Amino acid sequence: MIQFICKTFNDLTPHELYEILHLRNEVFVVEQNCVFQDADHKDHGSYHLMAWVNNDLAGYTRLLPQGLAYEQMSIGRVVTSLKHRRSGVGKELMAESIKRCYDHFGNGTIKIGAQEYLKKFYESFGFSQIGEGYLEDGIPHIYMIKDN
Repeated sequence: MIQFICKTFNDLTPHELYEILHLRNEVFVVEQNCVFQDADHKDHGSYHLMAWVNNDLAGYTRLLPQGLAYEQMSIGRVVTSLKHRRSGVGKELMAESIKRCYDHFGNGTIKIGAQEYLKKFYESFGFSQIGEGYLEDGIPHIYMIKDN
């Protein structure tokens, strides 16, 4: 069973923050072999949605208000730990992320910068590609939006 916990940056415990950064680095830097600056000064103004399975951080997203990354609200740093992939955690996490965006920021458009290979995954939640693809840290990405 997944326990979702959503907190502002200032409400995160040191343990939660460590686990978030550990998971983000484990996947985005080590697994994807991508050297990039993960600490981008957007964490402070965001909500942090954690998906815990038995005291193990199985997944995480960062929920950004309008104006922090894009004109629209956004979901970023979407990550599922290798140990929990193909278990349904990612789908539940994304559904919960969308719900929490609307809860915290109101109705409106959600914009994401998605890794291109996950296009169908995000389309299953109502996102549509806008514009052309682009490279971010050497990985093909696309912008996608979801209207409410």
